[in-house]
Amino acid sequence: MKRKNKTFGVIGLGRFGYYVARTLAQGGAEVIACDVDVEKVREISEYVSLAYVLDAMDAKALKESGIANVDVAVVSVGENIEASILIVVQLKELGVKEIVAKAVNPLHGKVLEKLGVDRVVYPEKEMAIRVAHSLLVGEFIEEIPIGEKHSLFELKAFDFMLGKTLRELDVRRRFGVSVLAIKRGENLIVNPMGDEKILPGDILVVLGTTEQLSSMASQ
Repeated sequence: MKRKNKTFGVIGLGRFGYYVARTLAQGGAEVIACDVDVEKVREISEYVSLAYVLDAMDAKALKESGIANVDVAVVSVGENIEASILIVVQLKELGVKEIVAKAVNPLHGKVLEKLGVDRVVYPEKEMAIRVAHSLLVGEFIEEIPIGEKHSLFELKAFDFMLGKTLRELDVRRRFGVSVLAIKRGENLIVNPMGDEKILPGDILVVLGTTEQLSSMASQ
């Protein structure tokens, strides 16, 4: 049986909302996007399933747009805190299953959490942290946070690793970092064995903290 794609509603089409809606749509999801700005709606309309010019604080307009029936609603009007809160309240009353909301500060985030938002995001803070991490770890490519301290990092193999096996490098004991996979060209080596040698061009997928990665990068 074919799995049904998730449906998403994106409310607020500033930079954050626009790229969330566009990326979801390009990933094959059905997306309903809305904003009060006609030009912003026009820009996103070529990518998403449906795009509406509407005031998302109007429960009737929200319901008629179909957003009440989506699997996940993303509220990205964080700059207008009052509007953000009112929209979340409207979505909860309409019975939206899951709500993700953008917050501009910790207090705003706490209010959203109290209202029952499933996930609060701080785009500027999260991006700033990722940029800082990329500066600390020179070969850093990508990061996926999986807890308060730990992340999955994708990074280019450091020079000191080249030509050595994972057993020789012993990065888990030395740095507390676990190598989960190695990307080698088109191949992905998952859970590599200790005798796997690191080659030039290898990209490692590792689990650790920024401090551990920084320590390893300084070798």
